[in-house]
Amino acid sequence: MRPSAVSKFAGCMIVLLLAACGGKQEDAPAPSPALVVQPAPAQGRGMASFPGEVRARQESALAFRVGGHIVRRDVDAGQRVHQGQVLAELDPSDLALQARSAQAQYESAQADLVRARDDYQRYGKLVEQQLVSRSTYDAQTAAYKAAQNQAEAARASLAVARNQAAYAQLVAPANGVIASRQAEAGQVVAAGQTVFTLAADGAREIAIQLPEAGVARFSVGQPAQVELWNRPGEPLRGTIREIAPAADSQTRTHAARVALAPEALAQVELGQSARVYLAAADDQGLTLPLSAIQRGAGDGTAVWVVDPADGKVHSRAVRIGGYASDRVPVLSGVTGNDWVVAAGGHLLREGQQVTPVDRGNRPLRLPAAAR
Repeated sequence: MRPSAVSKFAGCMIVLLLAACGGKQEDAPAPSPALVVQPAPAQGRGMASFPGEVRARQESALAFRVGGHIVRRDVDAGQRVHQGQVLAELDPSDLALQARSAQAQYESAQADLVRARDDYQRYGKLVEQQLVSRSTYDAQTAAYKAAQNQAEAARASLAVARNQAAYAQLVAPANGVIASRQAEAGQVVAAGQTVFTLAADGAREIAIQLPEAGVARFSVGQPAQVELWNRPGEPLRGTIREIAPAADSQTRTHAARVALAPEALAQVELGQSARVYLAAADDQGLTLPLSAIQRGAGDGTAVWVVDPADGKVHSRAVRIGGYASDRVPVLSGVTGNDWVVAAGGHLLREGQQVTPVDRGNRPLRLPAAAR
C-alpha cells in the first residue's frame, strides 16, 4: 500500500474514533409515575353507637344470710320498696330450735362457771391454811379459767343463734325498686343465694358492651350522647364512668357504664332500651391506605414521602394503630400536608425521582405552598 493511502486510512480511523467518543451520552431514565395521596382525617370511623339498657348505679343482690325454706314472699319484680321493709321470710322453726339449744348450752356453762368459782375461792382459803397443796390449788385455778372461757364461748354461740333467728327475714337495705326475682315461696335456698335484685334510688346509667378490638379507642370520662328508643331525636348527655378491664370470656366484649347527667335522670326508667353514641379518640385522627405502609428499620413501619421541591421520595418512620379493612390510623410520623406514595412502594429506593399521579393516572402538580 502506498504511503499516501496509509495516511488516508489512518486519518479516517482517527475521525471515526473521535466521532464515537464525542457522541451524545445516553439519556437518563424518565421519572417513574407514583400514586400519591395525603393522609385523610378519620371522619366517620370515630363515631360508634352501642345498644344499651338503663340500669341503677347501685344494684344489690339480696339474699338470706342463712339457708332454709321460703315460706313467704311479699314483693315482686318492679315493686317499689322502702328501707327496712320485709321482702321474704324463711321457716323459723329450725332456727328457733338452734337458738334454744344455744340457750341451754349457755345456761349449762354458766352453772359450771359458778361451781368452778366457788371451788376456786374455797381452795384459796385452804391453801392459806396449808390444808391443801399448792399444786392442787393451781389445778383448781386452771379449772376456773377454763369454765370462764366455756361460758364466754357459750355466750357468743347464743348471740349467733339469736342473730340467725333474726336472719329468717329478708329486709330491704335501702329505698328502691325490685329489679328482678330469682326465688319463689316454697323453694329451699342456700345461704347467700340471690333472691331479689334491688335497684337503689339515685343515679341511673346505661349498660353497654364495647368490642374487644376497639376498646382502646374509648376511655373513662369520655363524653357520650344517649338516645332512648322510645324518644328518638332527644339526646341526653352522659359520660363513660367505668370500663371493665377484662373482656367477657364468651362474648369477647368489655362491659361499660355510661353515667347520665343529673338533668336526664327524670326522663329515664329502669329497663328502658337506649343507644349510646361515642366518638373514638384516634390521637391525630389521620389514616392512610394499607398499601402505603412499608417495612421500616428493624421491626418498624415506614412510608415513602414525596419531596414537593424536587419530586424525590424519602422513607419516613411512622407509628400506626390497629389495622382496619382497607386503611390504618397513623399516630405519628406524617401530617395532613404530606404526599405519601400509596402503591408500589416496594419498588422504590431512597432519593428516587418520581412523577406524582392521582388514581386516574393524571400527573399532579403539588401545591406551590408546599414547595
